[in-house]
This record gives sequence, structure tokens and C-alpha cells, in this order.
Amino acid sequence: MASLQEVSPLTGILEEDQVFIDFGEHEGKSILEVSDTHPEYYDFLIEKKNDGHCAIRRSRDKIFRLYVSQVSF
Repeated sequence: MASLQEVSPLTGILEEDQVFIDFGEHEGKSILEVSDTHPEYYDFLIEKKNDGHCAIRRSRDKIFRLYVSQVSF
């Protein structure tokens, strides 16, 4: 019997401790750490993802990094 993997609202199937923020005051922190220590900022990131302004990329050093585009209207 296969176990169900929990899906993150921000990182999808990637584990939140494996994706790191690559901008701002939380640069270098994992998504998991931010969700525990700054839940309001975590909610902001989820909102940005849902609006299509978020991307996760794997860098040359094999680390997953979260980017948020700066869109001005």
C-alpha cells in the first residue's frame, strides 16, 4: 500500500525544507522555516504563487530556489 505524500500549497510535490527563498530579508531560509516562523509571509508567498508570480528553479548547485517576480501595474 502506497503512502500518500502531502502536497504543499507553495512547492507542490517538493518538500518545503528543500526549497529556499532567493530574495529579500528571508533569503537563504527554507520555505519550511518561513512557514513556521513567519506564517503571514508564507501566506503572502502562497498568494503570489496563486497569482502566477512565483517560480521554483533548480540552480547549478542542485538547490531549489523560490523566486517571485516584481510585477507593477
